[in-house]
Amino acid sequence: MSNNNQASSSVQLLAGRVLSGLVVAALLADAAVNLFAPHLLAANMEAEGFPVAMASSLGLIMLTCALLYALPRTAFLGAILITGFFGGAICVHVRIGEIGSPPQIICLLLAAMAWGGLYLRDARLRELMPMRAAA
Repeated sequence: MSNNNQASSSVQLLAGRVLSGLVVAALLADAAVNLFAPHLLAANMEAEGFPVAMASSLGLIMLTCALLYALPRTAFLGAILITGFFGGAICVHVRIGEIGSPPQIICLLLAAMAWGGLYLRDARLRELMPMRAAA
C-alpha cells in the first residue's frame, strides 16, 4: 500500500471512529437520563403516549445498543439495532403528528451516522457495499 493510500485509510478510520463515537455518546447520554433522571422526561414521554415507568427499559435498550455498536465484534448487530430503535422513535413522532420535527431529524441523522461511521471503520462492510462512481 502506498503512503497516500495509508494516509487516506488512516483519515477514513479516524472519521469513522469520530462518527461512531458521537453516536455512542448520544446513546449513552440519553440512556443515562432515562435510567437516572426519568423525571426530566416525564412530560415528553406522556405526550408521546409512553408511561414514565418505561424510561428505565428504554434506557437499558439504548445502553445495550451503544455497547454492542461500540465493540468491533458486535458493531454490525449494534448498527442494525440502533437503526431499528431510531426507526421506532421516528414512527412515534409521525403517529403524534410531528412530521419533520427536530427529534425525527436527530434520529435520522444518528442512524445515518451509525452506518456511516461503521462503513468508514470496517473494511468488510465497504467490501459488502462498495461505493463506486457511475461508469
